[in-house]
Amino acid sequence: MRFVHTADWQLGMTRRFLGAGRVGQAVGEAQARFAQARLDAVTALGRVAAEEGAAFVVVCGDVFESNLVGPDVVGRACEALRSFTVPVLLLPGNHDPADASLVMRRADFARRCPPHVTVLDRPGVHEVAPGVEVVAATWATKRPLSDLVADRLRALDPAPEGVVRVLAGHGAVDVLSPDDRNPAVIHTAECRAALADGRVHYVALGDRHSTWQLHGEPRIAYSGAPEVTSHEETDPGNVLVVDVGADGAASVRPVRVGRWAFVREHAVVDTDEDLAALDARLDALDAPERTALRLVLEGTVTLRQRARLDEVVEAHAPVLAALEVDVAGVATRPDDADVEALGLTGFAADAARELAEATDPEALDALALLHRLAVTR
Repeated sequence: MRFVHTADWQLGMTRRFLGAGRVGQAVGEAQARFAQARLDAVTALGRVAAEEGAAFVVVCGDVFESNLVGPDVVGRACEALRSFTVPVLLLPGNHDPADASLVMRRADFARRCPPHVTVLDRPGVHEVAPGVEVVAATWATKRPLSDLVADRLRALDPAPEGVVRVLAGHGAVDVLSPDDRNPAVIHTAECRAALADGRVHYVALGDRHSTWQLHGEPRIAYSGAPEVTSHEETDPGNVLVVDVGADGAASVRPVRVGRWAFVREHAVVDTDEDLAALDARLDALDAPERTALRLVLEGTVTLRQRARLDEVVEAHAPVLAALEVDVAGVATRPDDADVEALGLTGFAADAARELAEATDPEALDALALLHRLAVTR
């Protein structure tokens, strides 16, 4: 039996840094493209399910960013789900728990939700098809007081012969978040035991946006988010295609559906050649309109070079989805050519030389501004 494991769609998510460094309505424009990309990833994973011959798709929590998303988000989500040709099971998670405000119980969702979609708002065993069961560890509140996955597993007997069982859960596992104060942490030992005695055949998890499998037990896995959400994630943008054999053995294969990239880059800018190389490196970025870049710079530059550095950054900022530049490691050291370029004489020239020899950052900033105004006038 083959199925698709995904999680953390978080439809309706916003990222305030998108469009940073741009002007006018660029932030809103970049955010709109990011929101559309998340829907496109959902549609893409539906195609993956069809092409792979999957029996169903299970979404392990955080379908929506919150239970307060607007009707536009709900409507577009339902339209994306309408394109699926296999059953889709939606598990509430910590962002959209199955409390009284659950978005997937709202009238606007019920009105537009296609019939092949099932909301796992009731914990326990759900039959997807003859011989196929999904066990839902549903979040009923944002702050569970127990390990919801272990609670479901302890209530199970071994699966009947010929029945394949998948546990759908959400939350942090103990080997990644060993927080003894959090009663909801998922205990991997409980999951291993349930796999060993045949109560379940695969543990599908959501909450971690990076694709991850437990070392030594690939049947316990996070699919990761189908589209990247932060610079801290490792290998996001995937869904997992899972094959479970008659003997309970499972194979797991990631398939990429995401198209955006949140990238970190580091560069040394000591020379004119370094600045030219940085410019070329930014020019070579693939799909800059779908790239949020964090650029960390270090080096020592003259005022002329610092002006050139600012020009390079300003030239690329409008093209990128977001550009954050850390120049804390860049020191500015004016040279004689910087002062001569100002074209000053007499007292003004003497003052400029004093500023150039100063170590006060404010003095260097003043000279940098003067240099920039002088050479561009």
